[in-house]
Amino acid sequence: MANTYHKIYLHTVFAVKNKKALISPEWEYKLHSVIGNLINQSGGKSLIVNGMPDHIHCFFQKQPSISESELMQSVKAKSSKWINDNGLSVRRFSWQKGFGCFSYSESQKNDVYRYVRNQKEHHRKMTFREEYEKLLKSFNVQYDDKFIFTGLD
Repeated sequence: MANTYHKIYLHTVFAVKNKKALISPEWEYKLHSVIGNLINQSGGKSLIVNGMPDHIHCFFQKQPSISESELMQSVKAKSSKWINDNGLSVRRFSWQKGFGCFSYSESQKNDVYRYVRNQKEHHRKMTFREEYEKLLKSFNVQYDDKFIFTGLD
């Protein structure tokens, strides 16, 4: 086959490392834009980036030529550099190691988009940890509780 045809929808979730260096409402939308642009620069297509002061959700189409780990490593490194270079955080900003990554079909796209868009609503009812564990369980992902995002309940 001469061409490669693909449509890979991914939802990734990652957390800030330090509660004293949270994402501020004053610059959260710019950060979401920076992260979306980084995904687009990788050859992907950012559909929505949103989150809370302690974590980020990205929903996007991914190019098959780059692994999820490579993409997230780049997005996290470059976005934390942008935060630190612009002096946006009182403390040195960094992301926790690791991330969650979940795949969806075309028929689920609108539901996932709405879910990411409505983050502030979701977190009136559940903590980040509860949300993250619910995602892991719904995808039957085996995990060790001691390696779940720490210190952000």
